[in-house]
Amino acid sequence: METINQKQKKLMILGGSRYALPVIEAAHRLGLYVITCDYLPDNYAHRFSDEYCNVSIIDQEATLEAARRLEIDGIVSFACDPGVVTAAYVAEKMGLPNVGPYESVCILQNKGRFRRFLAENGFTVPTACQYVQGDTVDPSLFHWPVIVKPTDSAGSKGVTKVERPEDLPAAIRHALDFSHCGEFIVEDFITQKGFSSDTDCFSENGELRFVSFNNQRFDPNCENPYAPAGFSWPSSMSREHQEELKNELQRLLHLLGMRTALYNIECREGTDGKAYLMEVSPRGGGNRLAECLRYATGVDLIEAVVRDAVGLPLNDVAQKPYRGHFAEVILHSEKPGTFERLETAPSIEGNIVERDLWVAPGDKVGGFSAANESLGTLILHFENEERLAEVMTNLPEYVRICVKE
Repeated sequence: METINQKQKKLMILGGSRYALPVIEAAHRLGLYVITCDYLPDNYAHRFSDEYCNVSIIDQEATLEAARRLEIDGIVSFACDPGVVTAAYVAEKMGLPNVGPYESVCILQNKGRFRRFLAENGFTVPTACQYVQGDTVDPSLFHWPVIVKPTDSAGSKGVTKVERPEDLPAAIRHALDFSHCGEFIVEDFITQKGFSSDTDCFSENGELRFVSFNNQRFDPNCENPYAPAGFSWPSSMSREHQEELKNELQRLLHLLGMRTALYNIECREGTDGKAYLMEVSPRGGGNRLAECLRYATGVDLIEAVVRDAVGLPLNDVAQKPYRGHFAEVILHSEKPGTFERLETAPSIEGNIVERDLWVAPGDKVGGFSAANESLGTLILHFENEERLAEVMTNLPEYVRICVKE
């Protein structure tokens, strides 16, 4: 345990899902006092923190009042999209270490504002328009098909691909069901070349120190075919586009005045030959991406987040090569029912680095409509790309969730 000078420092973590657990563990290794905060007392992570604070993390003033009363030294919203703007607000008001200016965080966290900022500053962007509930959408503005999604949600909630204008109203209603602010965005669907990328990067004082790209995989047979069902590293994206996206990301961080932060970044190569930054959120990604990167590279981005949040010197965050070929499987059921068991083929037992199952026999499970329907994860290590591709392309032959309807 690292020695903390003077009083024990307090870290407030917004959100209590199981994705907060590695942050709590890192904070405890550093000798910090951990307060988890949301309006759900029974959330998983609260049992591991030192204190629970019952307050809605989308209520900025209430969270600020609680943070002042508890005399916190740092605040983070890790893999918890609703708390990112609130964490920035509290940090700015209290003079605590912050990922970047509050206004910049607001731009990054709102899909409509983010698209406008990119377009106004010469980034490659799809045609996109932001609307509020009740607005009329002009279908002629777009190159069909389009994607409709809330401006302020994550985890693929409320997202619909729309092929025909007459299907827009239903998609808009679906998006608004998942929007806290009553806003949605309609944008051109970018047909991707190969795999899209959804993984984490890190900046120190606004300068990129660690950049990763991966292959994001989906299950077309589940309730939401846009909910990520797997990831693998390294990425198959062209080196040219990886370098272009890295440079554009660095330019974006400079324009926004971002500081020290972990970012969840979604990007893709289009079949039009262009590379797109789709999402840049100053938080750790869900689906345990930072933990996978720790296995794959040895770089501990989670500890870096905790250290910076309370003003401790950073650990060694630097670009390092992959230690082979890694994959993560997001365990899920394609249909609702009662969980019976997880089956993995004997041929991949030697490749399993970590098996993390979150359900027990007899538990009710959903049909994977969003990331919160995940049942656990498998982290796999392969010696070569060919074997990884064989397993991940034919995953039902190697991994099976058995569910009784």
